[in-house]
Amino acid sequence: MGLLRRQLALAALSTNAFRPPHGIRSGIGGFALGWLTTELAPQLLAVTALDAATHTRGATTDRHRAAGLALAAANAAALGVMVVQAQRVKPAVEDALVEALGVDYVEQLDEAPTPADLAVPWRSLVNPFRVRTPGVRVERDIAYADAGRRTMLDVYGPEEPVHPDGAPVLLQVHGGAWVLGAKEGQAVPLMKHMAAKGWICVSINYRLAGRDPFPAQVVDVKRAIAWIREHIGAYGGDASYLAITGGSAGGHLAALAALTPNDPAYQPGFEDADTSVAAAIPHYGVYDFAGATGLRNAVAMRDAFLAPKVVHRRFAEAPEVFEAASPVLRVSADAPDFFVLHGTTDTMVSVTQARAFVERLREVSERSVVYAELPGAQHAFDTFPSIRSAHVVRAIDRYLHWHWNGWRGHPVGDSPAEVAEEQS
Repeated sequence: MGLLRRQLALAALSTNAFRPPHGIRSGIGGFALGWLTTELAPQLLAVTALDAATHTRGATTDRHRAAGLALAAANAAALGVMVVQAQRVKPAVEDALVEALGVDYVEQLDEAPTPADLAVPWRSLVNPFRVRTPGVRVERDIAYADAGRRTMLDVYGPEEPVHPDGAPVLLQVHGGAWVLGAKEGQAVPLMKHMAAKGWICVSINYRLAGRDPFPAQVVDVKRAIAWIREHIGAYGGDASYLAITGGSAGGHLAALAALTPNDPAYQPGFEDADTSVAAAIPHYGVYDFAGATGLRNAVAMRDAFLAPKVVHRRFAEAPEVFEAASPVLRVSADAPDFFVLHGTTDTMVSVTQARAFVERLREVSERSVVYAELPGAQHAFDTFPSIRSAHVVRAIDRYLHWHWNGWRGHPVGDSPAEVAEEQS
């Protein structure tokens, strides 16, 4: 493939990144290509510059080469814009934290982040698909229920305990449209980062909807929470403090689990287990399972995918199943604290679902609600190290440490928002 053809292909990728197609089917292709293009923009920019540099000789006499170089310049400019958009995530997430928690929330951290802490880790971007974090141990394939590999989990923790009296715990729920995915494939940068800070992170598999229709997935998340309550002490964790996170389908399951503590309908055979969580950090989640908001994307997802592929029943046959599974309909005054993240360019799950969910939380919940809308971000922006994911991981780090410090420093029942108000 010559220079011109390569640059034409890159131009198509860049166009898709800025203006991706939406819709149940077209959005999938737009996501896959746009996600990789936006998150790998620095690497693609370097490759484009190298490609152009090796073809400058003879450009004045070769029209195809000249056209290819001109297109390479345009592509480099487009990729530069993507890099700038990714960098804009840093002030976006910080502004979201300050807006919801107060300008002095940093005073509740162990120490304020330094400029070096907030800088882009450029070295890790050289090979973003290889996440190395010294000082972190991983114990894999621990059974938390009896459904084979689909109910196994991994535990991430520091090689040397940072909190000998028990570390705070973060539960990660993978995405994959409820029908695929695995515990090793998502949020690894976040888990390794938090484990290096002394946290215990648990990443779970769960039964998939191709074989086990919903609500098997949220039942498994609840089983994992119950397992953590009983067993995480053996791995250095404090069972009394548990936060939950997840992306896409995992974001839905994390939010739903957080909003339905101890719900016997989702805890068959372990109704007495404590499945409450202290905080939830869902990424690009599905919050309107039933199409209750009337949003076109939510209704289309319900009828074209959720009903036939996940619930295995039409909405008209069992509306109560879909409604019970909708986080936007399960919000109550005693919902835990939330930090919701979503990309503005998400073609898999429209950002309008996140906006509606956050609006509902802020109307009803008595707890803090942080919402960060990430400019230029597609679905799955946190899967591997990138400029954007680095800023998101550090923001979640600050949020979780703020939340945990507020939780352990005040009587149980005081929300971090109340703590911040008392200290202001």
